Amino acid sequence: MAPKKRIGSRLAAALWRVLGRPTKRGWAGRRLLPEILGTVGLILATVAAYHRFLRPFHLRWGASAEESLRSMPGDELVKDPYLTTTRAVATKAGPGSIWPWLVQLGDGRGGLYSYDVLDRAFGVLSGPSADRILPEFQRLAAGDVIPLGKGPDWPVALLQPERDLVLEPVPGRVSWCFALHPERDVTRLVSRVRIRIYTRGILWMLAPLIDACWFIMERKKLLGIRQRAEALDRSAVPPAP
Repeated sequence: MAPKKRIGSRLAAALWRVLGRPTKRGWAGRRLLPEILGTVGLILATVAAYHRFLRPFHLRWGASAEESLRSMPGDELVKDPYLTTTRAVATKAGPGSIWPWLVQLGDGRGGLYSYDVLDRAFGVLSGPSADRILPEFQRLAAGDVIPLGKGPDWPVALLQPERDLVLEPVPGRVSWCFALHPERDVTRLVSRVRIRIYTRGILWMLAPLIDACWFIMERKKLLGIRQRAEALDRSAVPPAP
């Protein structure tokens, strides 16, 4: 039997197992069609509901409307992104207490300050995130590369000390900016990610899964940086006599 005929026979057999063998009255699998269409409709309705009610919260967690709309350094690296997230936390510490934790990001360095168990399980980190400033990793400049275990490393595209750190994990496709904005007695740590990979349709369908994982890890990262920065800021204040 020719290869094409063998492939055709196997495909027909697979279809018959799913839909049933053809009869004089037509495909027996027509009985399954309403169930299949109902399942597809339910999936689409669930995804649409997520986009309508939950996704705005995930994409702009902690950020004000102004921060979400504000232009940030590195935005120009990804033109016409399919997806943009802006997330933020208010930190009761100055930029000088936040910046050291940002510049020592990376595997074999300060870590990622998120869920270390998950980062290590997926091979992104080889050890726990640091709870102290590491002087040997405090010199970071544009053009340097922040190493990770598995997955793409993070090249540093732009850097303004104690103001902005812009990473470009996938050139022209993914950018990530950390910006520090002092406001009265707090500093806003704002995270902006812009993505132009896959297609809009694929990202739309996979959004509930991708967003949930991404949101959980990034939220923990921002909170982890805030916790460490506030502890560092307090330790810099001399105790009252």
